[in-house]
Amino acid sequence: MFGFTKDNLKGDIYGGITAGVVALPLALAFGEASGAGPIAGLYGAIIVGFFAALFGGTGSQVTGPTGPMVVVFAGVFAALDGDPSLVFTTVVLAGAIQIAFGVAKLGQYIRLVPYPVISGFMSGIGCIIIALQTSRLFGHEPEGSGTIPALIEIPGAVMDPNWVAFGIGAMTLLIVFKWPANWGKIVPPPLAGLIIGTVTSVFVVGAPILGDIPTGLPSFIMPSLTQDTLLIIFEAAFILALLGSIDSLLTSLVADNMTRTRHNSNQELIGQGVGNVIAGLFGGIASAGATMRTVINIRTGGKTKISGMLHSVLLLAIVVALAPLASNIPHTVLAAILIKTGWDIIDRAYILKAHRGPRWDLGLMLLVLTLTVFVDLITAVMAGVVMASLAFVKQIADEQLKQLRDITSEGLAQHFSEEEAELMTHSHERINIFDFGGPLSFGAAADVGHQVREKSGKLSQVTILDFSQVPFIDVSAARAVETIANDGKISNKLVYISGMNKDSRGVLEGLMGDVVPKEHYFDVRRDAIAAAVEYVESTELEKPEQVSGEPALA
Repeated sequence: MFGFTKDNLKGDIYGGITAGVVALPLALAFGEASGAGPIAGLYGAIIVGFFAALFGGTGSQVTGPTGPMVVVFAGVFAALDGDPSLVFTTVVLAGAIQIAFGVAKLGQYIRLVPYPVISGFMSGIGCIIIALQTSRLFGHEPEGSGTIPALIEIPGAVMDPNWVAFGIGAMTLLIVFKWPANWGKIVPPPLAGLIIGTVTSVFVVGAPILGDIPTGLPSFIMPSLTQDTLLIIFEAAFILALLGSIDSLLTSLVADNMTRTRHNSNQELIGQGVGNVIAGLFGGIASAGATMRTVINIRTGGKTKISGMLHSVLLLAIVVALAPLASNIPHTVLAAILIKTGWDIIDRAYILKAHRGPRWDLGLMLLVLTLTVFVDLITAVMAGVVMASLAFVKQIADEQLKQLRDITSEGLAQHFSEEEAELMTHSHERINIFDFGGPLSFGAAADVGHQVREKSGKLSQVTILDFSQVPFIDVSAARAVETIANDGKISNKLVYISGMNKDSRGVLEGLMGDVVPKEHYFDVRRDAIAAAVEYVESTELEKPEQVSGEPALA
């Protein structure tokens, strides 16, 4: 279950230490941005990072506070007036939902969110982070919570900056963006910005700082629910669980590509859930698999669970011994680090090339981005998934309807065996055979009746529906067959079905009864053609009144 191995111990130690060093400023910054304070960010990185590595399904993954989780958590913190027992109940419940996702084996489905949707909400989250931190970069604290109040505050902050704070923040911003790559191998840019910005603030006073930060081990927080907050907590917990799951599994895919391994998605969800449940009980903010920290861990040698656990142990040692030093960190320094994080989250690579791809995908991404920034994440994701699904169904339906054709009009040698072709020479052009060519989705089924009616010949007396290549049918497909059968009764035309498997026939008969008589089902198309030819030849086709009138039923 745990998959420990000593084969890569040296690499895991170095990877874990490096990931811990990189995680320190990010955990502090995300904790501050969440509203719960820097220590809550550290507790989240320590607790979720340790237990997600221990119980998870991705050996090299490093877990900690991430942009999507912090954006949602900050909204919950504001909505619940910062009440710890209520706020962290949300984290506990989110973890429990993640465990349920894993136990129910939903990991493989969570990863099916279309890329434009993922790109849109990740870019939206990046924009939200930048919007929330811009005023702090200028030494101001946004009034109220949410993206719109933060955007409204920006012009005033720019016009009336705290010049000391802005100077330190601008310097930190320059460091995190322009830190030389070869220096970054020794000291990561976020850590360099944190240290240099904080040291500068000691000598150039005037920038607002974090102030007292608790030290030592976290205290237990008893979860609680009230009738007034029940809906808020459950909705927020579901959003945290869903975004945390998507974020973690996407990071797992990145880790797989780098390590040439394959993660266990359901076990990963269970590990993430366990970590968040425990973090919520001890005041840690909700966390998820962190792509940047995972990549750094792998690049510096980390491959197994030991690296992720060691990253948490290092952060714990820092909290116990060095937390008082963090009280001198200026808000503007953390704001600069978060602005760089938000910039990295924005999917610039796709945005710059999106105009070369399908316009629908670009429109979907922009819609999700806009809803993420100005409405909320769950609305954005759900709207994106629904619209992407409908577009996909439409594309599949169009292709399936193209495959639905009257094969009798395309030449006997092309689609028929010799025996079938011989039988069809006696059809007198009174038989139409429609081949579905593959599965029949509900999107295509809605238009099948119209297609058959339109493509059938005026002299047609028998319509054969060949289901040989249709593995299953649903209610929509059954309704389509009913429509064709009813059209046949109105126009005195027989409807035969060939090649339908037992399960599909059971569905059709169960839902529609004997809309198609039992004697009109045939196991193979050859038998259906033979019966149709026999029927056609038995009618008095030479009489004009019977050509246009009602053929005698066999």
